Amino acid sequence: MKNLLSFRFLFTLLLMAFTFSAMTQTKIVVHADQPGAKIDKAIYGHFAEHLGHCIYGGIYVGDKSDIPNDRGFRSDVVKALKDLSVPLVRWPGGCFADTYHWKDGIGPKSQRPSIVNVHWGGVTEDNSFGTHEFLDFCELIGADAYVNLNVGSGTVQEASEWVEYVTSSNESPMTNLRKKNGREKPWNVKYWAVGNETWGCGGNMRPEYYADLYRNYASFMRAPGIYKIASGANVEDYHWTEVMMREATRMMNGLSVHYYTVPFNWGNKGSATDFNELVWFTTLQKTLKMDTLVTRHSAIMDKYDPKKRVGLLVDEWGTWYNVEPGTNPGFLFQQNTLRDALVAGINLNIFNNHADRVRMSNIAQMINVLQSVILTKDKEMVLTPTYYVFKLYKVHQDATMLPVEVKCNQYTLENQSLDAVNCSASTKNGVVSMTLCNLDPNKSQQVSFDLPGSNLTKVSAKVVTAGKINAYNDFGKKAEVTEADFKDLKIVNGKIDAVLPSKSVVLIQVQ
Repeated sequence: MKNLLSFRFLFTLLLMAFTFSAMTQTKIVVHADQPGAKIDKAIYGHFAEHLGHCIYGGIYVGDKSDIPNDRGFRSDVVKALKDLSVPLVRWPGGCFADTYHWKDGIGPKSQRPSIVNVHWGGVTEDNSFGTHEFLDFCELIGADAYVNLNVGSGTVQEASEWVEYVTSSNESPMTNLRKKNGREKPWNVKYWAVGNETWGCGGNMRPEYYADLYRNYASFMRAPGIYKIASGANVEDYHWTEVMMREATRMMNGLSVHYYTVPFNWGNKGSATDFNELVWFTTLQKTLKMDTLVTRHSAIMDKYDPKKRVGLLVDEWGTWYNVEPGTNPGFLFQQNTLRDALVAGINLNIFNNHADRVRMSNIAQMINVLQSVILTKDKEMVLTPTYYVFKLYKVHQDATMLPVEVKCNQYTLENQSLDAVNCSASTKNGVVSMTLCNLDPNKSQQVSFDLPGSNLTKVSAKVVTAGKINAYNDFGKKAEVTEADFKDLKIVNGKIDAVLPSKSVVLIQVQ
């Protein structure tokens, strides 16, 4: 009897251990045998608005600055962005775009009129960074340019002439003006947006009115091969998408949508660095809403565009917190922690997985504003946790999306739960790349990968993580959050086993 009890006890322990193991292991199937849509490199785009120190002091310091520069562009920033393989930059806004008159920003700098930035801080700008400077900057870092036209306070003629000035090689007044200002050949600018947030700061319009206005502007944007972008919905305004697709599908190539991750509310957005686990959870929970938004806007677009010719462009996204204490409230300067790294990884995974419809996204913003990849202060520069996530994920640019199935544990806090693991995958040049986020700040995740259709011979990985959920990189201090080689994985019986650290973003590549 004693031996029987001992056997039953041992059997119970083994059963519990097996059950626990099955419950705690995440299983991911990457269908390398079922390739999907191309992940447009523009999904990894950035946004540079005339806001705070994004342009002046961030990108541009002028050629007389004692900060090392190339024609006025910060040398350290240029190098960092080239290392990131930035594919595309959106400019000049944002809300700023609908107060910007492009002819004020061309010609000799000493003769350019100044402008008051009424949206962001009420500061006076001298227009020393204009069309030529922006397009030269894009060429310098190897990025495509995305220009946002002024609809809110501009005219159809002004917009039409800007397109002509930039893109035309014909003999015309605008072409001659460009040559007079020092640029003989036209720039190859593909992406042009007709206004920004026309439902709000871009004119407080109704979609029915804007749809007709968009058609008017688009009719006079006469340049071969350009990609015309309509101002789209604010978050879950599905009516806006319905109207635009019904009334203007044939005249657009892309439709935008904007969504920011705000932990609390617009009146008190919370601190960028001083937060607890509940705020961490809430931030990631709100970030995951992006998948719902993309899915629902895409479904409406499918009704009018079943062949998915028109792209859904998430051309503003990222975290938005209270500004750092002591800084100008209108400059939107915030620090960037490991939490932001997870937000970036989750969003980019979502965009990858919807690559059949999502053709572009632009993180807001590139430097010194909101969820920046770079911070600058005088001669110093800091690469943020978000920078390192973009560096990991650049392997997805122009790769082919691979469908993934994820069965994982739940990250639970105060009776609310999220999937602990978020993932996307792609293939390019014989390499399968998988990017994963472990949302749980307390527990590592045992993951088993199955890749049908792929012969596994070599595996390598990198990770972005830190000891604290609010770890960040600051001026004059050793960086707390960077990328590192990841070794806690192996190939076993044709599958990959890995242990994802808590609160981490991981890139795994196999070939």
